Amino acid sequence: MKNIILSCFAIVALGLSYFYEVKPADANSETQNFTFENASLIPFSPDGNHTTNPFEKAANTLTYKDSLFYKYYSQNFAVNLEFNEDKELLETVNEWIGTPYRSGSASKRGTDCSGFVTSIYREVYGINLSRSSRSMFQDVKRIKKDSVRTGDLVFFRRSPKQPIYHVGIYLKNGKFVHSATNGGVMISSLKQAYYQRNYYAAGRVN
Repeated sequence: MKNIILSCFAIVALGLSYFYEVKPADANSETQNFTFENASLIPFSPDGNHTTNPFEKAANTLTYKDSLFYKYYSQNFAVNLEFNEDKELLETVNEWIGTPYRSGSASKRGTDCSGFVTSIYREVYGINLSRSSRSMFQDVKRIKKDSVRTGDLVFFRRSPKQPIYHVGIYLKNGKFVHSATNGGVMISSLKQAYYQRNYYAAGRVN
């Protein structure tokens, strides 16, 4: 009797299998619709733990030595650096700070504004710019004042009808470095009344 009951259950189960057949996964179905856009990525930190910020490792690639470097120049130049500026530019500019003004010269014994700029660009970038601030303006691509970035050039003229007479290198936070007739190579602000009044344009060397 027991065997008869089990046989009945087996027959019923076999019949139901035709109605509830489970199909194998199709190679052309959902598995082929996988993309990186719909994937869930879980980044890992260097110590093997999960992190919620996938860019954390990239942000931490700055070494302790790099951090000290940028902090030093931020304080020395009194600007807020973003820690991605050209190191050689910052170091070279720093070496020239305090150089006396000397018209027609371009050395650390004395330099005028264009001599200072041409020296920096030659030392840092290997680029030879025109010697005068007026002709130097022809070497650059003019950019908007609010788009200026570290290393760009800033030009000055006394009035719309006057030619360009002065040039400097932009640093950060509205400050630029230049060789002034009344103090030599120094850092000044574009917000100072004199430079704000005589500011003409900014340019980028391509």
